[in-house]
Amino acid sequence: VQESCGFGFVLHRALVDAGAQSFLITPVALNGQRKTDKLDARALCLRLSRWLDGNRDELAPIRIPSLAEQQRREVTRRRQFLAREIRCLANRGHGQVAEYCYLPLPHRWWGARNWKKLAELDPWVLGILAQLRDLILALEIQLQALEAEIKARVQNEVLPKGLGELTCVSLDGEICDWHRFYNRKQVGSYTGCCPGEHSSGGKRRVGGIDRMGNGRVRALLVEAVWRMLRWQPGWKAAVKLKLKLGAGTAMKKKTVIALARQLAIDLWRWRTGRCSLADLGWVAA
Repeated sequence: VQESCGFGFVLHRALVDAGAQSFLITPVALNGQRKTDKLDARALCLRLSRWLDGNRDELAPIRIPSLAEQQRREVTRRRQFLAREIRCLANRGHGQVAEYCYLPLPHRWWGARNWKKLAELDPWVLGILAQLRDLILALEIQLQALEAEIKARVQNEVLPKGLGELTCVSLDGEICDWHRFYNRKQVGSYTGCCPGEHSSGGKRRVGGIDRMGNGRVRALLVEAVWRMLRWQPGWKAAVKLKLKLGAGTAMKKKTVIALARQLAIDLWRWRTGRCSLADLGWVAA
């Protein structure tokens, strides 16, 4: 048994191929403030022993994606990485011009039309911008190729209006397999959008979301909800919460988080064939 980490599933797959029974669990604080390899190994062995004795609450094995699922998910993650790198390089250019020339740069300053307008800048600063521009243009070529590959996966599918091809493929890639969930509670828990709770006796206090799930899925769902509210006015889940959506900014943000959890459930129902777009109140793109 081992905690999941940034080294992937190479060791797990090697152990399984060798005939061992291997478990990967979510990272947990095994010994409080004291952490050494010896203490962690002892705690993991104790948990494994109790799990083998029949206490299934001792370990929470995670689902291991197949190599094909992992590679399919990597495409969308690499797209997010390239987009983030382009923003960093663009902001670096804004910062250089602001520091040495005290001038603002236009949006997408590396574009062909805007680049011609920067000829009057200091030659030294322009040389730095030229190097940044070469990097940005090279990354944009890779980004466009990835986006074309992603869109090709769903070019023959009917998608709900407002969801978008990139968002749909990214969610499918992060989930790996929608059939892995058996009920709506499992789907909602995976998003990390469930409210935290502190209850004892007759008192019950519900707090902010626990964020105990896939952070990439949660971010994609929240972004998708704002678009769905605009392009899917007949969405049944949003219609039920219409009053809360108009009850001020703070309540609207909380309601959007609740709708993000519901959107994941609706996507699970749609992707697994439990309902159609019309059953959810969605209109096809």
